[in-house]
Amino acid sequence: MELSDEIIINAPKDQVYAALNDPEVLKQCIPGCEELIKHSDTDLEAKVVLKIGPVKARFSGEVQLDTAGAPDAFSLTGKGNGGAAGHAKGGADVTLTADGPDTTILRYEAKAEIAGKLAQLGSRLIQSTAKKLAGKFFKSFAQVVNEDNVNEDSVNEDTAA
Repeated sequence: MELSDEIIINAPKDQVYAALNDPEVLKQCIPGCEELIKHSDTDLEAKVVLKIGPVKARFSGEVQLDTAGAPDAFSLTGKGNGGAAGHAKGGADVTLTADGPDTTILRYEAKAEIAGKLAQLGSRLIQSTAKKLAGKFFKSFAQVVNEDNVNEDSVNEDTAA
């Protein structure tokens, strides 16, 4: 399964990059995320509950970040185990492009492989659910980063007075 999209975020690129590396922001934005632990700058562990069609699964997983192109780009790979529901592995390439001083274009291309009971649900259901979950994540992420940007602007205005 492959997914790709482009999202415009109303915040400077360095702020978007920092938020993408903040476990509290990510936990807030990942649908069904119960726990997100940052073991190092490149290793994360997550517990996520997902419902895909009739199957509800609690996944435990690991994610590794490759920040060689940071802050313009980075890659991530991960794998998760959902017990009887199956398991998944995949990765994504993310690029951040400044579109003026306060706007960032985030592009991603992701690939995933799913096995077990989840894979038996059919690729159309899985693809549409993955698209919906990615959409929820990025909508939530954009809102959180935009709020942080507004809060920083008001703090800067207060200190300038």
